[in-house]
Amino acid sequence: MRSYVLRAGRMGSGQQRALRELAPRFVLPFAEQPLDAVAVFGRRAPLILEIGFGMGDATARIAAASPELDFLGVEVHPPGVGALLQRLDALALPNVRIVQHDAVAVLAAMIAPQSLAGACVFFPDPWPKKRHHKRRLIQPPLVSLLASRLASGATLHLATDWEPYAQQMLQVLSDEPTLVNTAAGFASRPPYRPATKFEQRGERLGHLSRDLVFRKR
Repeated sequence: MRSYVLRAGRMGSGQQRALRELAPRFVLPFAEQPLDAVAVFGRRAPLILEIGFGMGDATARIAAASPELDFLGVEVHPPGVGALLQRLDALALPNVRIVQHDAVAVLAAMIAPQSLAGACVFFPDPWPKKRHHKRRLIQPPLVSLLASRLASGATLHLATDWEPYAQQMLQVLSDEPTLVNTAAGFASRPPYRPATKFEQRGERLGHLSRDLVFRKR
């Protein structure tokens, strides 16, 4: 099981410079052992995991609005990592770290069971063609692994603007016995999740964004 399909992406000069100069400060190497979040962040705080943060706009905005929380973003695409590094530097955000690696491996090796206060996956690739559905990130094995890393009472927040994928997400999360839906079906967008440019573009095309917020039993 792998959480991504690597695609080529154009790297701007600013992103390249951010990767070169800022990665040693913010990017953690993948390791076959649980993350020591207290050592990494220099404090004890609730840890939120984000899988596939894209270009990092929502990540930076949420982290800036929630200084009492620590955030670990997992992303494989260099342009997105570079873009988020630029934002972390510009906003002087001390509460975000990045792992540039496959999320399944990170969950299995670096995240201890019941250690997360929350996790989120916003607008993963919907892979709309039927023959590509197997590439979708939100599948039962991944959700089961992710749920095992959530502490009791922690939340799992997903969002998509592709209706068929939203229905699949709802079914997969509802079938996970350790999770309970906080809403009767889809949830309203929580105030802490900003509407992204990607989301707004989708809405202009007639795509309705769906949020799912489940809680660990």
